[in-house]
Amino acid sequence: MCGRFAQTLSREEYLAALDETTERDIAFDPEPLARFNVAPGTSVLLLNQRDDILHLDPVHWGYAPPWWHKTPLINARVETAATSRMFKPLWQHGRAIVFADGWYEWKRDGDKKQPYFIHRADGQPLFFAAIGKAPFEDGDDREGFVIVTAAADKGLIDIHDRRPVALTAEAALAWLSPETSDKRAETLAHDGALGPDAFIWHPVDRAVGNIRNQSPDLLTPVDNPIV
Repeated sequence: MCGRFAQTLSREEYLAALDETTERDIAFDPEPLARFNVAPGTSVLLLNQRDDILHLDPVHWGYAPPWWHKTPLINARVETAATSRMFKPLWQHGRAIVFADGWYEWKRDGDKKQPYFIHRADGQPLFFAAIGKAPFEDGDDREGFVIVTAAADKGLIDIHDRRPVALTAEAALAWLSPETSDKRAETLAHDGALGPDAFIWHPVDRAVGNIRNQSPDLLTPVDNPIV
């Protein structure tokens, strides 16, 4: 699962780590995004491609089409998203990328829960595969986007059984391309994703559980985790 993540660098730093050659229509802004606790139900800058040009649009994190009368969904399972009634149209026409530094997961032991921050071992940015209701520039507080997730493996499963699909820069650009077929996108989500060995993690303060908390201290390792 991915229900909380950090997005602290500037858009320029994320874009430089992804690609510096593809044409883009994105305003220059060197200021850090400084979002240390991004939560569902908020607006998130979503990278998408229209007419061979990269765009960055603020999009609501959550998806609930008109016929869905439950809580908006925030994740889509890579195992079923391409063919499900809920997500197939988004997989076909609404692939996007979420910039991140890492994500939070809660490790459970009975009624105890300890948050961990998971990030790349080399410190590089992450590019989460996402799907949403296009065109993204229109905006919608119900039909926004979801982050694609996969089963965790190796050490990551000790924290949580799901993880966001974090693509390599090359795979992320291919994921965005309208020329990429549905089947090719499925392959990218598997073969273009970073493996578990790319990540490290550490326990963090339980203050991250409150979405109002946005301090850089949320990323700091804590001693003596409860789980």
